[in-house]
Amino acid sequence: MIEPLFTIPLWADLIAVGLGGLQGAMFASGFQGQRRLDLLGVAIIGILVGMGGGLIRDILVDAAPTTLLSNWYLLTATGAALVGMLLAGLLHRLNAVIVVLDAVVIGMFGAFGTSKAIAVGMPLVPAVFVGVCSAVGGSMLRDVIMGLPVSVMHVGSLYAVAAGVGCLVLASAHALGAPIVSAAIACIVVTAVIRVLAVLFDVSLPEQRVIYRRKVAAETGALPIVKP
Repeated sequence: MIEPLFTIPLWADLIAVGLGGLQGAMFASGFQGQRRLDLLGVAIIGILVGMGGGLIRDILVDAAPTTLLSNWYLLTATGAALVGMLLAGLLHRLNAVIVVLDAVVIGMFGAFGTSKAIAVGMPLVPAVFVGVCSAVGGSMLRDVIMGLPVSVMHVGSLYAVAAGVGCLVLASAHALGAPIVSAAIACIVVTAVIRVLAVLFDVSLPEQRVIYRRKVAAETGALPIVKP
């Protein structure tokens, strides 16, 4: 049975877009040397992070791109990116602010993506997949455009893992009868907590950590590098 059409409140969607734009601009403005960006480049990256997750979400659920149906999304993302540029020097000294901001953005986009997927009738597993893609989509597009290793695959990041657990909590709670709003709030909290704890305690998937340690050992001479 298809749920009644779920509409993400405009103010909530704009908060997610604004936080994403702020975080993206702060990230882009921190580069130096050959990777440094001018003001337009930083603004574009901020807009991309702020709006990328929502665009990917709407493509996957075969819906009109919400972020392009209103002037407010581009205006919010642009304004947030400008603020991120202006305050980058101050906020980069507060690493905890960046980590928490990033975690909240992941949680919000994951919650909105999963909720919208459920609303159009997707079953639990595809709905969680849409939520995860929405949560990490903006950051993935940012990394691809900037020629960086994709952040969701970084050792210790647990980007996709945190988003996946949060989105699964939302979908499962809703399947058990919980109101979608309460389930979405739980998704944001769970995702943010997992992401922050992963950063604080350097938690990563076992396979990632083993590969990383072997790579470091080989580079430092602790392990011989075997050539074919």
